[in-house]
Amino acid sequence: MSTRPVTLFTGQWADLPFEEVCRLAAEWGYDGLEIACWGDHFEVDKALEDDSYVARKREVLEKYNLGVWTISNHLVGQAVCDHPIDERHKGILPARIWGDGDPEGVRQRAAEEMKNTARAAAKLGVKTVVGFTGSSIWHTVAMFPPVPPAMIEAGYRDFADRWHPIIDVFDEVGVRFALEVHPSEIAYDYHTTVRTLEAIGRRPGFGLNWDPSHMVWQQVDPVGFILDFADRIYHVDCKDAKVRVGDGRRGRLSSHLPWADPRRGWDFVSTGRGDVPWEDCFRALNAIGYDGPISIEWEDAGMDRLQGAPEALEYIRRLNAITPPAASFDAAFASE
Repeated sequence: MSTRPVTLFTGQWADLPFEEVCRLAAEWGYDGLEIACWGDHFEVDKALEDDSYVARKREVLEKYNLGVWTISNHLVGQAVCDHPIDERHKGILPARIWGDGDPEGVRQRAAEEMKNTARAAAKLGVKTVVGFTGSSIWHTVAMFPPVPPAMIEAGYRDFADRWHPIIDVFDEVGVRFALEVHPSEIAYDYHTTVRTLEAIGRRPGFGLNWDPSHMVWQQVDPVGFILDFADRIYHVDCKDAKVRVGDGRRGRLSSHLPWADPRRGWDFVSTGRGDVPWEDCFRALNAIGYDGPISIEWEDAGMDRLQGAPEALEYIRRLNAITPPAASFDAAFASE
């Protein structure tokens, strides 16, 4: 039986007070939380300014018998490298990070906040921060107008120049960063992940958060991704996706339609009802020896989250108990 804890990512629950999310997660049977750094769930500036802040968070977690292994700061991390910086970022960033909205000022303040996120994580006693990096070249993804190779190379240099100093702080405080491979990031599929790790010099402080949902709709194999990046899987988020086919109108890029719009080519669904090959994924996680938390990320707009979150937990508990034969690792690489 696997001893990996199953946690609930609080990012989609930030409209609720932190203690209410703790109460719900405990009632459903979660082992702990992956705490988002927005809402009132975990505020980086308060954690560093007031020692009692972290102690109070710990007291609430202990009250509900919940653990914490990871915090996440996707929203601020997004602004470190992004181009352009615009009203989308203003809508997700703390006012102190947005400031006057000058793009380079926003990027620099976001970078300092990510350094402080590492320091706050260390105070909380967690070893991994999950998040985004942003990307100065995502807007070129269609490769038209034709994109000179030098422009792409400059994008990876920009990423490395901005994130090396951040990871220096992570290293200093003994915390790792796990990039969620995701469209709009510097790494959004297999090949861009390879280039990203190369750009950052494969530093141990910089790894990956494995979330299969965005891989599936891009037709990236989430099982092969685990095996190929075995030494970089620092955290696991479980979110399912369903690719819609059949009418010839739906495309992978979603046509600028909102999530859950049935006209788009894919959607998030509750865990177990989509196209992620979950059992194969968990066997691969076992094969590489991943022993960290398994975090459920809830984004199914078509299902009541108060019903779906406990159902997802039940499903993941069953998968988490899969114990493959001892030779599974060799078998997984038999085709290499």
